[in-house]
Amino acid sequence: VKEQTGLPIISEIIDPRMIEEMAACVDIFQVGSRNMYNYPLLKELGAISKPVLLKRGFMATIDEFLGAAEYILSGGNSQVVLCERGIRSYDSSTRFCLDLNAIPVLRARTKLPIVVDPSHGTGVADYVTPMSLAAIAAGADGLLLEVHNDPSNALSDGAQALTVNDFDALTVKAR
Repeated sequence: VKEQTGLPIISEIIDPRMIEEMAACVDIFQVGSRNMYNYPLLKELGAISKPVLLKRGFMATIDEFLGAAEYILSGGNSQVVLCERGIRSYDSSTRFCLDLNAIPVLRARTKLPIVVDPSHGTGVADYVTPMSLAAIAAGADGLLLEVHNDPSNALSDGAQALTVNDFDALTVKAR
């Protein structure tokens, strides 16, 4: 796909033994929420020269999130992007509680770029656009969005995926 489109590739990694093999194919390594505490992985990613998108663990405090980033940074890799993707709450109206408070708090405490994942944070496509706009207003540097040409037939994450038309409309509103 990369050769056909020229688009950079980001892929989630869960095992430090896969870094070398994946490095030949990916432009950015993603550390998912469940691996934010995988310190051997974080340390190994600190020793490479590729960007790392670090997603906040769904039960992580901001101090823990920044501590995880520090594992990567302390190895010499300064190319870390923080991703707020929602934290667990008692309410089941959405998948997670998208913690937009984290954006200004992180902004005050670090110079690392901050992106927000309202698709995973809400789990509901109808909420992705308003939360995306709120994230931008709060100071996010970027968004991580699920988009699918036919969300009802998506193999995964269809309930949170924007249609292509909804994505186009969001890009207009976000300007």
